[in-house]
Amino acid sequence: MQIKCIKCGTVTEAAGVDFKVVNFGCPNCKKVTSYEKVPEGAIVDDLSNNRPAPALSVGQKGMLKGKEYTVTAIIVKKVDPIYFWTEYILTSADNEWLYLSETEGHWILLHEVEDRYDVEDYPQTLVYDDIHMNIYDHSNTRIISAQGFFSYELPNGRVKMIEYINPPYIFSIEIDRNEASFFGEHISKGDVKKAFNVKSMPYKAGVGIVQPYLINIRKMAITFCCVAILILVSHLIIYSGRQSTTVVKEALSFSESGGKDFVTKSFTLEGGSAPLTISVHSDVNNSWASVQVALINEKTNDEEYANKDIEYYYGYEGGEHWTEGDTNENFNICGVRAGTYHLVITPQKAPEDSNNNYISVQAEWNKPSVWNMVIPIIVMLAITIGCYYLGVYFEQRRWADSSYSPYSST
Repeated sequence: MQIKCIKCGTVTEAAGVDFKVVNFGCPNCKKVTSYEKVPEGAIVDDLSNNRPAPALSVGQKGMLKGKEYTVTAIIVKKVDPIYFWTEYILTSADNEWLYLSETEGHWILLHEVEDRYDVEDYPQTLVYDDIHMNIYDHSNTRIISAQGFFSYELPNGRVKMIEYINPPYIFSIEIDRNEASFFGEHISKGDVKKAFNVKSMPYKAGVGIVQPYLINIRKMAITFCCVAILILVSHLIIYSGRQSTTVVKEALSFSESGGKDFVTKSFTLEGGSAPLTISVHSDVNNSWASVQVALINEKTNDEEYANKDIEYYYGYEGGEHWTEGDTNENFNICGVRAGTYHLVITPQKAPEDSNNNYISVQAEWNKPSVWNMVIPIIVMLAITIGCYYLGVYFEQRRWADSSYSPYSST
């Protein structure tokens, strides 16, 4: 199918499709001609404008939903004062029609449906195919640019449009001399680019009218709840048959050790990997002490080191009593495997502290801990809450231009 423009002589072709042309818009001179009036090809409108060139062109072919479509027409519509969008009419070889709508880099793929609704009073909700949608806006639109082949007469005035959304779905109603209904769904820029083999696409800005939020909060929350339950069950199963074992319990004299290493007796650990919890106590009083612990695997000679400072200070300042630190401290050597071990303990204290004589060290293997269970659950809860509030902000941006925003302040 091809037509030669009566004004500028440019030939426009859409190969592989054929239907009765009522109006034709020349992509070159922007003149709209009629093929139903006499004489044939009479100019009926001039839709020149300074809008950027569309991403697709008349005659371009692409694969959508497993079928080849040809771009047979392109329309630019405007809602005063400055809201524009571009519609691409796609036609298959068997005359099936689809409509691509692009606004600020966001794309929607629509098809016409036979359903009609009474929207004279702009009802707040509309149900199509069991999908409940909320009114987004109603406006009067006008065509400012048209190019390609049209099977209908282009309206030369304003067309009333009412839109209902439930992202990623949209139901659009256009009322002119007749009423037309369209049901559509968000389509990604990447899918359009791939379908039509386009190198450059319009820049995406803001949030599209039916652009889906990146994360499904409900599904994520359900998934995290299931994971949390598995963590709880696993924790109960793992620790139900386990008992903590005290493998080292020593009271070391600072005067006897003299800063030297103290080697404990050998001990054997059996079972799966578990943390070795080390508890230390020293009667520090406005002073400090410290201990270094080395865990030695007697078979492999592998060594793991950990150290801890014990500090306790107090006093009066400005008439108020204050304290800092504690005489007890705990730390873990994580993931200790089964095997035979001993500890090498190196205690130290402040040289000027003559009142503190001892430091006690106790090592307990396989001590039950809820932190391995609690921390992942807290992280999942924090992620869910954070994503929820980001989703609220996302929706606020989507509805910012709507007169029916559920986020409008009262």
